[in-house]
Amino acid sequence: MTISNGLATLFSRDLTRLIQELQAFPSDESLWQRAPGVKNSTGNLVLHLEGNLREYIGRQLGGVAYGRVRDQEFALTGISRDDLVERLEQVKELVAEVVSRLTESELAETYPENVLGSPMSSHAFLVHLHGHLNFHLGQIDYLRRILTEGSAVAFAGL
Repeated sequence: MTISNGLATLFSRDLTRLIQELQAFPSDESLWQRAPGVKNSTGNLVLHLEGNLREYIGRQLGGVAYGRVRDQEFALTGISRDDLVERLEQVKELVAEVVSRLTESELAETYPENVLGSPMSSHAFLVHLHGHLNFHLGQIDYLRRILTEGSAVAFAGL
């Protein structure tokens, strides 16, 4: 397995997990609730992850047109679970397609934008983006458990 295929597989697995987390919420409304001391809702974190992956993988590495409005990721509310799931399914396909076709030399190149304050390879930035996805995936899991007094999700087929 190439590095690109391995990274694409990891992104697909964890975006599937994110979709399963969304499906474990009891209602559309619960996706937009905030727990005391927690600034963002699950819905806003999902929009943030969508914007992040569409921008940094889809547009920057894949050349797919996208106009990110980061402030809106944290301001919008009321989007249905079905719509969020559909958006994540599209992002999952986009990320897998773009990442899996990157060559070893493209992975070694400096990422097109200096996002974190110092230049890094596209490979290193993809590892960062995968960590960022999982950081918020963990937040969403605990937020769901707090808001719904739920338990861990049994991730199907992963």
